[in-house]
Amino acid sequence: MTNWLKISKVKIKNYILKHKKKTIFFVVLLIFYAFCLPKELFTKPTSTVITSNKGELLGALIADDGQWRFPHNDSVPEKFKTCLIQFEDEHFYKHPGFNPVSIFNALRQNIKAGKVVRGGSTITQQVMRLSRNDRPRTYFEKFKELILASRLEFRASKEEILAFWSSNAPFGGNVVGLDAASWRFFNRKASDLSWAEAATLAVLPNAPKLIYPGKNQQKLWVKRNRLLKKILNKNIIDSLTYNLSILEDLPKKPYPLPQIAPHLLQKVNKEKKGEFVKTTIDKRLQIQTNGIVKNHYNQLSKNGIHNIAVLVLDVKTRRVLSYVGNAPTSTKHQKDVDIITKARSTGSILKPFLYAAMLDSGELLPNTLVADIPTNYGSYQPENFDKKYSGAISAKLALSKSLNVPAVRMLQSFGLEKFHYYLKQLQLKDIKKSPNYYGLTIALGGAESNLWDLCKSYASMASTVNHFSENSSRYFTNEFTEPTFYEGPKIDFGQKSSEKIIFDAASIYLTFESLKEVNRPNSEENWEFFDSTKQIAWKTGTSFGFRDAWSIGVTKDYVVGVWVGNADGEGRPGLVGVQTAAPILFDVFDKLPNSEWFSKPFDEMTQIEICTKSGYRATEICEEKKLEFMQNSGLKTKPCPFHILLNVDALENYQVNTSCESLENIKQKSWFILPPLQEYYYKKQNPFYKSLPKFRNDCLGENKNSMKFIYPTEKSTIFLPKDFDGKQNELILKVAHSNSEATLFWYANTQFLGTTKENHQFAIEPKVGNFRFTVVDNFGNEIWQKVIIRE
Repeated sequence: MTNWLKISKVKIKNYILKHKKKTIFFVVLLIFYAFCLPKELFTKPTSTVITSNKGELLGALIADDGQWRFPHNDSVPEKFKTCLIQFEDEHFYKHPGFNPVSIFNALRQNIKAGKVVRGGSTITQQVMRLSRNDRPRTYFEKFKELILASRLEFRASKEEILAFWSSNAPFGGNVVGLDAASWRFFNRKASDLSWAEAATLAVLPNAPKLIYPGKNQQKLWVKRNRLLKKILNKNIIDSLTYNLSILEDLPKKPYPLPQIAPHLLQKVNKEKKGEFVKTTIDKRLQIQTNGIVKNHYNQLSKNGIHNIAVLVLDVKTRRVLSYVGNAPTSTKHQKDVDIITKARSTGSILKPFLYAAMLDSGELLPNTLVADIPTNYGSYQPENFDKKYSGAISAKLALSKSLNVPAVRMLQSFGLEKFHYYLKQLQLKDIKKSPNYYGLTIALGGAESNLWDLCKSYASMASTVNHFSENSSRYFTNEFTEPTFYEGPKIDFGQKSSEKIIFDAASIYLTFESLKEVNRPNSEENWEFFDSTKQIAWKTGTSFGFRDAWSIGVTKDYVVGVWVGNADGEGRPGLVGVQTAAPILFDVFDKLPNSEWFSKPFDEMTQIEICTKSGYRATEICEEKKLEFMQNSGLKTKPCPFHILLNVDALENYQVNTSCESLENIKQKSWFILPPLQEYYYKKQNPFYKSLPKFRNDCLGENKNSMKFIYPTEKSTIFLPKDFDGKQNELILKVAHSNSEATLFWYANTQFLGTTKENHQFAIEPKVGNFRFTVVDNFGNEIWQKVIIRE
């Protein structure tokens, strides 16, 4: 054997030396053959296609060349594969890329007819013709296709060749490829085709310009049934299947492709153009959300409100479950604009972040009383939505009622720069300016954000509490990560850490507890007592001028965010978060599974003795106290400032001292007392509130009386008030006094104006100029306020 090999090598060597030209020619030919195929057979643009998390088609964009050509698909359904091979190339799995018998028979018939009447091409040859843009059917081109086809057989498997054909064959009109044809002609994916439908599509590429749905139906019907008969005769299908198949109707015209998530499709197209993308979208939920948005749009559009956006996130996986970028409005009202990523005025939707930040930093407890009184900061005068004041209200209730004045006062106390820092930590990308640029209005809509970032932040907060409870009181370093709408790798939450990332779990939990108590739209005050009600922490927001309405809700498992308004920024009466966005929010939540409420993060909480009336940490003189679990940083909060010790008579009607009462008859009493301006509004809504009792007349001692301007509250510029007829109205000055029996004396500059008792309001007819309004009570206490009056 070894000798034979040596002899063969010698003979080959001698032959090469003797026939150098022939050898070189043969080597060049082999090299040409080896590299004759391009690296990529098909380079034409393809459609961008998105599917649900289960592979269901959500939508597609037509390719740049105007063809419905889906991206290459490696999978060819068995029914279609069988029909194709039986119709086009019965010996596909046996030949090396070309079939000599078929070529000979086709050549003979063409010569006899004097024209091309039969092709004789294999599926592999057809693939090469498709890749070369359907060159003219000449014998020379056929020869080149034969060479290229044989080469392709070396490079690709039979299944890959079938996939090339199925993805690039023409099916009539501007439909290319099996996947696009299946949806366009039968409105379903190729794997769901019946035998009759698969046979129809298998025969279409044979003459796509002559026969396609809606044209030459009889010829198409004959070709389809002939193929079905053939596979029946080969025992591929049984007679029952055959008889049922030939009864199926042919498609009459193409179906429009689904457009279930059009704005997400456009977003994906910018990042992965021409690709087949599997998203995280739940198709069923997406369709339901589309229906909800459409129903509300039909109502809201009657009031000139044309745009709606909804985003649904899975808290645990941070995946997008539903993405509705806009309402089904008109082009005139910018239906193609994806509102989810657009910056809009936030209204009150940032208030929970302020509340959580103050809890986290130890400057607030949930039931701490905060002032809700007329407030001025220079020229800025925040107002509550209903123009009313509570005097003092718990921070928790102020958040659930979305009161503006307490929020601004809390922000002023907390610090604008500190709150701005927290917002930057949340990565709200549209908040780009310095703290001073936004000022105190940042809590009420002075800043802009988008639905994506806001939902991301709420989801991250919910996930923080979940992870803390599920992972032995540990946090994740990448908790506040971006959500995703791409199905694939899981979100990386980073490493476990004992340190909080932004807010501690207890502060977030207590924030959600506050938001859970928000009264729902169009429902009774006691909605939370019904067992069937889902527990949802939610917040609304309304921007200045009624331009943007927000509602965001969060449970242990889901976040739903809603924006309602006009894309062009036009404000409309009634465009209020609780009236327009909140109903959509709860309609969407009704389509989601129920969630258990968040587990209380005890390891970040401690029991603190709370003053029941003030919500502050209790002091020794607080009358009513209770132990509550609060965030650990709550131990740093201030003690109750609203309780003082008084010496009163036995009936607690008067303050007394030893000058008028014997020591054994003096009773020491802890008294809850608010500052005068807070008290003025507070006691209107709290009938059991008791003002500070005055000293009994026979007692020696000073009454501690205090008073404060209600309006104006500080130096300000006031324009002459006028009615609709242009007639000047009176200017009403108001003062609150702690003693209901006090008499007040009013002055403008040095001019005496008059006196008031009980109800301390004084009306003047102002003139233009600078004024100093002075008020003196009958105890000699004095307050004053400077005002500039202009026309």
